Amino acid sequence: MATATATGYRLEGTLLEACSCGVLCPCWIGEDPDLGECWAANAYHFDSGDIAGVDVAGLNLVNIVHIPGNVLVPGSWRLVMYIDANANDEQKDAMVRLFKGEFGGPIADLAGLVGEVVAIESAPIIHEVVEGTGTLRIDGVLDAAMAPYRGPDGTVTTLRDSVFSTVPGSPAWVSKASKLEVTLPQYGMEWSYQDTNAIQAEYHMDFAG
Repeated sequence: MATATATGYRLEGTLLEACSCGVLCPCWIGEDPDLGECWAANAYHFDSGDIAGVDVAGLNLVNIVHIPGNVLVPGSWRLVMYIDANANDEQKDAMVRLFKGEFGGPIADLAGLVGEVVAIESAPIIHEVVEGTGTLRIDGVLDAAMAPYRGPDGTVTTLRDSVFSTVPGSPAWVSKASKLEVTLPQYGMEWSYQDTNAIQAEYHMDFAG
């Protein structure tokens, strides 16, 4: 179990991410998205950890994102944030503040790319990784499934030391999403893709604040 910190965070868990780009997504090496813009879902499950002393073990957070051009342009992302319905008010507040960049560190660098948080919603989130296959679901909102590429011996193909990462410091599993469906017409976000880019990871982020 990660040790609590006063202002920073220590988090371990899994990432599931899928987007509209082909495999492998050019955003991870700083190039423009395949379609000129990108429609994506980035999801974090916290196996263990705390945010400024608030235990968030077992919880999930999902960002549903539209990126209008190059992924690295500051303040360009538009997103809807979903917080696990199992989170209490203190946990929800900690997770929202973390992903808005208020606690610094690598997640604050990621938050600097966001220009608009359109809405913050709460819902039950299914985030599972079973034998490498990832499932991500928010009923009526998001449905995605993905699996990693593997080498001849079955070893998962990984991407390391890329210019962009949603799990800084951890290797990403190069994956393919058999489906990515988002239904958020009230926020101008609706898309459906098959056999597009996906990223999975087991991450560890430790920032003392």
